[in-house]
Amino acid sequence: MKALSALITMTLALGAHAALAADLKLTGAEEVPAVTTSATGTGSIKVNADKTVSGSVKTTGIKGIAAHIHAAPAGKNGPPIITLVQSSEGVWDVPEGSKLTDEQFASYKAGGLYVNVHSAEHKPGEIRAQLKP
Repeated sequence: MKALSALITMTLALGAHAALAADLKLTGAEEVPAVTTSATGTGSIKVNADKTVSGSVKTTGIKGIAAHIHAAPAGKNGPPIITLVQSSEGVWDVPEGSKLTDEQFASYKAGGLYVNVHSAEHKPGEIRAQLKP
């Protein structure tokens, strides 16, 4: 019984420091306004308890010219807060050392951040996904 209690305590303690990961599926329908496109993207963005951010997005059917994490809830557009770096064709990475401010972290926990990929045809963004903790 003591071993079980210790295991539960350790699990709860580790959970308090675990990263919050958002598995992503980027589509044109999520853009504001919606974009008709066959382009898609998948990925995972992790936000750690210390507000550091890591992860990447892989796209298909789009020649991306830029990708960002933006601050805004679903249905709204907002300013970019982290610029992703293209590491290979169709792969966009969160730069090492990226970190959210306290306000951005609170927005993230409330569903107020999104990632999108921009193209020459759709400069404001062609595909998007809301980050959900």
